[in-house]
Amino acid sequence: MDIFERISNQSRKLSKGQRRIAEYISEHADKAAFMTAAKLGATVGVSESTVVRFAYELGFDGYPELSKALQQVIRNQLTSVQRIAVTKDRIGKEDVLSKVLSFDADKIRRTLEETSREDFNAAVSAISEAKNIYIIGDRSASALARFLFYYLNLMRENVHLIHSSSTSELYEQLVRIGKDDVLIGISFPRYSSLTVKAFAFAANTGAKVAAITDGPSSPLARDASFLLAARSDMTSFVDSLVAPLSLINAIIVAVGLEKQEQVTATFDRLEEIWAEYHVYESSDRDSLKP
Repeated sequence: MDIFERISNQSRKLSKGQRRIAEYISEHADKAAFMTAAKLGATVGVSESTVVRFAYELGFDGYPELSKALQQVIRNQLTSVQRIAVTKDRIGKEDVLSKVLSFDADKIRRTLEETSREDFNAAVSAISEAKNIYIIGDRSASALARFLFYYLNLMRENVHLIHSSSTSELYEQLVRIGKDDVLIGISFPRYSSLTVKAFAFAANTGAKVAAITDGPSSPLARDASFLLAARSDMTSFVDSLVAPLSLINAIIVAVGLEKQEQVTATFDRLEEIWAEYHVYESSDRDSLKP
């Protein structure tokens, strides 16, 4: 039951002040979701304690839980224009650097606390042993998918990056996926419908499915064999991908340790090739002298 259903069910029991809170949340959910109890109370003309009692009346353990529930409901519904308005309220224009980096640091900390070690270790084992690895990330998540693909493709064979703008192309690229394979999907609000479809298709074939997403309420979680939750709470109209990228770094490192002998041999050969064909610019200052 989401917050709006709770409001509807409890509407007759609410006091006059609590009904004003309910009306404001129903009409301005995008703004209310990121307000403190004090600010919400001041906005609708009631006390902070009335807001707190309102949360308890709806069955929440307190206002923070109500706020979190409201944010979860609206995150996949906000348009970019609405996100810009929320950004102005939450961040403003002063010391944007400190505020954004502080938000991102908090996301990494919370991801570390909340990500299931059991699912992480199981996903790493499945990726290490898979016959084929498929990776999909649409929209802003495509940058994360390419990063993961770049390193896994260096480390082992049969890694495929799914890139598609249509459902038919998606299924064509996944047509050979089976029970010995793994699909890694990355998506955060607003969730990509193509990624959700890919998960359902892969799960039906018996393939293992690893979801890198924001939690169990994500549509990717329905078909996921492993749920790798990373915090991506909306800081602005720009998707914050810092915590998901850190989680992906951990996956790459863990897979490398699982296949250390194979990966070492591959990178030894790569270093020879990179040196022979001057792939990287020399960092030796002496080489720059005439």
